[in-house]
Amino acid sequence: MSTTTAPWILVAAREIRVKLTDKNFLIGTGLTLVLLLAAMFVPALIGGGSASYDVAVTDDAASGVVAQAEQSLQATDEEAEITLVEVADRAAAETAVLEGDADAALVGEPGAWELLHEGGAPTQLDGALTEAVRTTALATNAEAAGTSVADLTSGSELAQVDLAADEGAMSGPLAYVLGFAFAMLFYFAALMFGMQIANSVVEEKQSRIIEILAAKIPTRQLLMGKVLGNTALAFGQLALITAVSLVGLTFVDLDVALPGLTQAILWYLPFFLVGFLALACVWAAAGALASRTEDLQQTTMPLTMVLVVLFIVGINLDGRWQQIFSFVPVASTFVMPVRIIEGDTALWEPALALLLALAFCGVTIALGARLYERALLHTSGSLSWRKAMSLQD
Repeated sequence: MSTTTAPWILVAAREIRVKLTDKNFLIGTGLTLVLLLAAMFVPALIGGGSASYDVAVTDDAASGVVAQAEQSLQATDEEAEITLVEVADRAAAETAVLEGDADAALVGEPGAWELLHEGGAPTQLDGALTEAVRTTALATNAEAAGTSVADLTSGSELAQVDLAADEGAMSGPLAYVLGFAFAMLFYFAALMFGMQIANSVVEEKQSRIIEILAAKIPTRQLLMGKVLGNTALAFGQLALITAVSLVGLTFVDLDVALPGLTQAILWYLPFFLVGFLALACVWAAAGALASRTEDLQQTTMPLTMVLVVLFIVGINLDGRWQQIFSFVPVASTFVMPVRIIEGDTALWEPALALLLALAFCGVTIALGARLYERALLHTSGSLSWRKAMSLQD
C-alpha cells in the first residue's frame, strides 16, 4: 500500500528548504548570535576584571589605612588589590601621582589625611579609602573614650529586606532588559517571517504559478504549509537563540538570572508560538491582497503598524496597564513573561492569558484563511482589506 504525503507537508518542507538555503537568512541568524554573545561577554572583557590600584604612601600609618581599604575592596572582589608605592615625603607622593606612577597618594596623619590625585581618584578606590579612614578614626576615638567600636555602633545597622528576592523575582533593571529581549525576539520574528510569508504568496501570484498550484492543491493546504513551515523556522530560530543565551549566561556574572528565567522561558515559548500563529495567516492574507511585490508595502502596512505599536507600548508599560496588556493577545507574548520575571503573577494569570491568545489565534486563522482564499486568484490589481472581505468565495 502506497502512502501519499499531504500537500501541506510538501509546501511546508519547501518553505523551510528555501529559507535554510538563503544566505541572507543564515548570515542574519549568525550575526544575531554573534551580537548576542558580544552583548554578554564584551562588557565583562572591557571591564578589565578585578580592580587594581597603586597608592603612594609616606609612612606606616598610611600603609595601615591602605591595607584596610584593600580588605574592604576584597569583601566584594577577592582578586582586587592595592599596591603600595612607598615614597619619602609629600613632594615625592605628588610627583608619583603626576607622573603616573600611582593612581593616588595618601598623605598626612590620623585626623588629617589627604588623598592626592590628578583629576579625580578612581571611584572604588576613593570609597574604600574614605571608609578605611572613617573606620580607623572611629576605632581610635572609641579607644580614647574607653569603649569599643562595637559598642559605639550598636543599634546603628539598617537591615536590608529585599521583598522581590523573597518571591524569587529579579531586580527592576534586569527584568526590563530581559523583557526587552523577549519583545525584540518576537517583534523581529513576526516581522521577518511574516514578510517572508507575504512575499512568497505574492511572488507566486505575480508569476502565475499560484494558478497551477491552486489547480492541484487546495488553497487551505497551501496556506497551512506556508504558515506551519515559517512557524517551524521562527520557533527553531528562537530555540537556537534561547539555547545560546542560556549557555552564554553560565559563563558571565549574569548567571544569577538563570533561576528566575526558567519559568518565564517555559511560558514564553508557548506564548511565542501562539502569538506567531495568530499573525501568520493574516500575513499570508496580506500577501494575497497584493498582485505585485510593489503592492506589499500597502497591504502589509496595517500589520506592521500594529506590531510597532505593540512593541513600543509593551516595553514601556508598568503597574495597572502592564497587568491589563498582559492579557491582551499578541501583546501578552512578551508582556506576561516580564510580569513572571518580576514575580508579579499567580499561576492562573499566564494560563488565562494563554487561553485568550489561543482563542484570538483561532479567530485570526479563520479570518486570514478567508481573506487568503478570496484574494489568492485575484490578479487585477491589489485589494483593500475591506474589499477582500466583500468578495464571494
